[in-house]
Amino acid sequence: MVTKASVKTTYEAVIGLEIHCQLSTDTKIFCNCSTTFGAEPNHQVCPVCMGMPGVLPVLNEKVLEYAVKAGHALNCQIAKYSKFDRKQYFYPDLPKNYQVSQYDLPIAEQGWLEIEIVNEQGEAIRKKIGITRLHMEEDAGKLVHGGSSDGLRPTLGHRLAGSTHSLVDFNRTGVPLIEIVSEPDLRSGLEAAEYAQELRRIVRYLGVSDGNMQEGSLRCDVNISVRPQGQKEFGTKVEIKNMNSFSAIQRAIEYEIDRQIKALESGETIIQETRLWEEGGQQTIGMRTKEGSSDYRYFPEPDLTPIEVTPSQLQQWKSELPELPAAKRHRYEEEIGLSAYDTRVLTDDGAIAQYFESTLAAGAPAKPAANWIMGDITGYLNNETVSITEIALTPAALAELIQLIEAETISGKIAKELLPELLTKGGSPQDLVEKQGLTQICDPVALAQFIDQVLADHPQELEQYRNGKTKLQGFFMGKVMQKTGGRADPKATNQMLVQKLKG
Repeated sequence: MVTKASVKTTYEAVIGLEIHCQLSTDTKIFCNCSTTFGAEPNHQVCPVCMGMPGVLPVLNEKVLEYAVKAGHALNCQIAKYSKFDRKQYFYPDLPKNYQVSQYDLPIAEQGWLEIEIVNEQGEAIRKKIGITRLHMEEDAGKLVHGGSSDGLRPTLGHRLAGSTHSLVDFNRTGVPLIEIVSEPDLRSGLEAAEYAQELRRIVRYLGVSDGNMQEGSLRCDVNISVRPQGQKEFGTKVEIKNMNSFSAIQRAIEYEIDRQIKALESGETIIQETRLWEEGGQQTIGMRTKEGSSDYRYFPEPDLTPIEVTPSQLQQWKSELPELPAAKRHRYEEEIGLSAYDTRVLTDDGAIAQYFESTLAAGAPAKPAANWIMGDITGYLNNETVSITEIALTPAALAELIQLIEAETISGKIAKELLPELLTKGGSPQDLVEKQGLTQICDPVALAQFIDQVLADHPQELEQYRNGKTKLQGFFMGKVMQKTGGRADPKATNQMLVQKLKG
């Protein structure tokens, strides 16, 4: 009897992201309380954000402006008419027992953003990811469980130490958020992580959020299911929370894809639930069954009027948008001729992109400017934990330094030696070169004298070279550079040295 071999099922993941982004306003969404991070617990609260009886919220216009700008940047349709709703749920960090959010009439819908992944060949693979909606809402407070005071006053932490307890800080209550919900267009952990990073780049370019995941300014929930390749229907969706880095997003998704596939292949049923990413164990763990929208019992917020964005507001806010990361990447590749890798590095931070462009405007060629910024300057920024706006080296000074190298006035080695002082003290590279007498030696007669002296000082090595040990050329080159204090023109020196070594 002949039996058909079983065909192994190939699965594909279907992934969507819900990203909460804290807006960088000075005050909360419906009151005048400060939004400063790290303040003493429960000191940035008032009757409005605490939901006391009889208070009336008032929408912070800056929140609306930032939400509309983000919607424009994500290619969304901005609603001419939208409203707020009450989302009912009961939790200790939500003093009103409902959250003011937007349900059926959000401020922005039907947008997209472009992600870009550079493959091993250095080619940029681009993909558009749909945006279902963007809406405004208020944040809840923060619970601290267990024995850790987590920044709370030592007296309170000490009093409760050793006991099972939870503490609540309401400072974050009422902090303005936008929630951005993607279409289920993502297919891997890498794509999802890149989507989240691109979204952070955009809000940072706009100046509407700092996107700091460590402080909770950017929080990401992943919805993920798997299905046999070619099947149109989605599988059962699982939500993952508690990811505080882009690498954690990628790893959590990759783990969950593998878990769900193994479960299906063993005959298990995937249940709709919320799971947590456990960083220590590098795994997702079940938390609770997932609520549906009906569980929240939404109804229109009676204390806030509907929102109508005027045509003049739309036009004004749209005109204030900067050039966004994807547009910069395209321009750097197509007009400047940089590689996909270079453009990604230079456009990741808006301040670095601006520094690069100012360096070009001051007369520097693109590739050397990119190399200096991505290499030595970025290394300094990382080591000193400072931003590029805090260094003393101006774009004009960097352009001057590069021009000195291009004109062969100084060598790249000398430029690297000058860089630490320029980064910390600033000034003119040309003046520094003249003051320290660092002009590159190009005169053939002078170079010949230095080379002859080095060869005379090392007769044994010279004989070894002429007997076939040609690797000693680097030894002689180093000695010439040492004797000239690094000022010898490397190209001219190397050519002359080879001639003299061969006799």
